[in-house]
Amino acid sequence: MKAAGRSVRARLRDRLAASDPGLLRLTAGLRTVGAIALTLAVLASVGSEVTHLVAGAMAAMVATFAIRERQRGAQAITLAFGLPVALVSVSLGAVLSERLVVGDVFFVVLIFCAVYGRRFGDRGTALGLIGFQVYFLALFVGASASELPGLWAALTVAFACSALVRFAVVPVTPAGLLERLRQAFRARLAQLVSAQLVLLDAGPDEVDKALEDVREGNARLHETALMIQTRLEEGTPDESTARLVQRRVADAEIAAERLGLLLLSARSAERADTLTLHLPGAPAPETGRLPGTDEATAVLRRDLLALRALVLRTGVAGTAVAQVRNRLLGYRDEENLPPASSAVQDVFRAVGEAARAVMGLRIALEGPQDESDDSPATARSREELDAEDAAIDAGDEGEPDDSAKGLQRPTTRAAVQVAVGSTLAIVGGELLSTDRWYWAVLTCWIVFINTASTGEILVKGYRRLLGTVFGVVAGIVLAGLVGSHTLTAFVLVLVLIFAMFYTAPLSYTLMSFFVTAMLGLLYTLLHTYSWEVLVLRVEETALGAACGVVAAALVLPVNTDRRTSELLVTVLERLAEVTEAAVGQLSGGPADDLLDRARELDQALGDLRAATQPLTHPVTPLRARRTTARYVVALLETCAYHARSLAATAELLPTHPSIAADPRLRGAAGRTVRNIGTISARVADRDHTAPVETGPSIASLLGGDGTARYGRITDRVLRHLERLDEAVVGLARPLGVPVKASER
Repeated sequence: MKAAGRSVRARLRDRLAASDPGLLRLTAGLRTVGAIALTLAVLASVGSEVTHLVAGAMAAMVATFAIRERQRGAQAITLAFGLPVALVSVSLGAVLSERLVVGDVFFVVLIFCAVYGRRFGDRGTALGLIGFQVYFLALFVGASASELPGLWAALTVAFACSALVRFAVVPVTPAGLLERLRQAFRARLAQLVSAQLVLLDAGPDEVDKALEDVREGNARLHETALMIQTRLEEGTPDESTARLVQRRVADAEIAAERLGLLLLSARSAERADTLTLHLPGAPAPETGRLPGTDEATAVLRRDLLALRALVLRTGVAGTAVAQVRNRLLGYRDEENLPPASSAVQDVFRAVGEAARAVMGLRIALEGPQDESDDSPATARSREELDAEDAAIDAGDEGEPDDSAKGLQRPTTRAAVQVAVGSTLAIVGGELLSTDRWYWAVLTCWIVFINTASTGEILVKGYRRLLGTVFGVVAGIVLAGLVGSHTLTAFVLVLVLIFAMFYTAPLSYTLMSFFVTAMLGLLYTLLHTYSWEVLVLRVEETALGAACGVVAAALVLPVNTDRRTSELLVTVLERLAEVTEAAVGQLSGGPADDLLDRARELDQALGDLRAATQPLTHPVTPLRARRTTARYVVALLETCAYHARSLAATAELLPTHPSIAADPRLRGAAGRTVRNIGTISARVADRDHTAPVETGPSIASLLGGDGTARYGRITDRVLRHLERLDEAVVGLARPLGVPVKASER
């Protein structure tokens, strides 16, 4: 019974870790709710009035979510600076609330300074956010100068409770957060193997759904890998350890993605295009049963289950685990490969590579392991991993480029835009209501947060309005149920706040829904609730979103096409750098910092993916552009996969006995690198007319006939280079770059 209980707890823990990597959403929700609950308890114990309870709760929420630094010392300093900022802001809000023109002008200036403060990093962003939100708080509770002493006390209690919960009740250390992210990576890796198992057994009518689950599993695993990479420096004891973990996470991600691709290829009549794994909604290639005997399929099913067990039982030792690991690693050395086609045997080899990646990840995370039950194949894998670990050397990262000046600097441009939009929102909001005009300003402010183009602002405004409309309905229902029960209302407010923070990274619409429902309860507590107030909330939200869009479109506009073009050029430049550096190292050139280059490529691609959301959103009327944008991003993800794989192979070169440098690779891959540069130049300058070149396969450029096998590792390098070359040529067509056959 105890073992069964532990198994259930482990499964629940793995599911939670996979659904919320690092438990970041859960932590944010618990911290915020804990800070608010503690604030309310302290204020209620001294008999504070309801207005001060509401102000304290809102201040505790702001003091908790505004702090974004990773180091605890930096968080404490920002929180300490935040309290005087909050006290000054609430004082000015109370004093200026009765001076219409002066108060409105100051609010616009405050908004400009708050947004401009983002250029000073996380601390500037946090202090600007606290200043704005607390000024809004003063307007919301109708603060007056006579009430300031009570409000000062409430805010001081709120900041103190926020600090107590952050540093003592729900503490998060960099090392602890990184450990939870590692657990999430293992859980998502296991989920991806499970999806591949379903793909193995899927019938003709089930393949598309199974393939979509594999795509989602790849995307979620990659998301967690990027989150780990951003936390490594703070969460590991030294730089060499950070780079080792980064390398092992990258190995595991590449091995898992390659396993899925080879499995799909083995089920296909022809070799599956890598794009199939990256283009959402793309139909699966024509598939049938796995070629070969039913016995080979049964063995593969058993080995995929064994691989998943190795992933999930990372911290467990024992003879049974060692035997499973030894069997899977033997496939890397051609041991016990079942009689089957070469495509199916490639899948078994990929299982062996994935098992090696899992073992490397375990060693990197947990240190040396028991080697008493190692088979010769496992011992060789350990020797390779040890040699790679010894060869890892830390490199320096360059400083980010911030060449934009003046009004073209993103923070300056955003500050001007939001100031203009807020001015429009104040004028329009006061025409709608002289008491609730600030809701329009709040919406205008929020739609500019974490957006960089007019299209992104339009989509965010639409989502906020949609969530607000449904939230109004929920607020009406909840307010009617709660009535005058203050304690019940505050409990429901806490529940809604937790839901708001837990769902915020998943859906902006859901977050807006919970915010609006919560406000309905707060209005009830302040005895200002009515149907008209909630309807006015919708009207002010729509007005604020419209003002934000107008300001973004007319004042220093950055349209979506320009934004995506700039990011596309950055992705192509990073892709060319990774490819050229990896091929150079595989050709015998000097070692380069490939891990950091690959990470920069992934980050640039993530920025582009986010920027194309306005083009790929379901409500966009431009269906052709949506299809093109999705296709281009999928092709770039395919290119990034092959570039990461080349970089990972190149990093093995100094230590892996079966990999040797081949100087011919540099010349063979030169066409691909030139083509990437040609496409980048075309995107940056529409007058650029140089064409993309096509020609013989990479293998034939090495002197082969395109069919000869060079050995497993060399074949893999050639396959990645050829797929990368094909994907780059494929990018030319949707981007309007001419293509011509090479004269050579």
